[in-house]
Amino acid sequence: MTYEEMEERDIVEFTDDAGNTLLLEVMDYFFYNGEEFAALCDAKENPADDDPDDDPVYIMKVNVFTDENGEEMEEFISPEESMMDKLIQVVRTRFGDSDDEDEEEEE
Repeated sequence: MTYEEMEERDIVEFTDDAGNTLLLEVMDYFFYNGEEFAALCDAKENPADDDPDDDPVYIMKVNVFTDENGEEMEEFISPEESMMDKLIQVVRTRFGDSDDEDEEEEE
């Protein structure tokens, strides 16, 4: 995947504790209690090939800062554990919990 494709799709590169590279795509930005957060999923070469409902969703807090060149940058950090239940609720509401919709249609 080229750098241009990464920027076009809003893909962010992370490194886990073991030093492995993880590419995540920003699905949506949202605000909760005055703070900005992002919902991210695994970035795929061909996103249309897979069922998005099978992918884990990551929730990260967005910290915006100005670098030494005066350019605005985004930093993604893990939110406080105490907020995770509420943030998960917000994300499920925003994206619609497809499992609940399927159950309602079957009844």
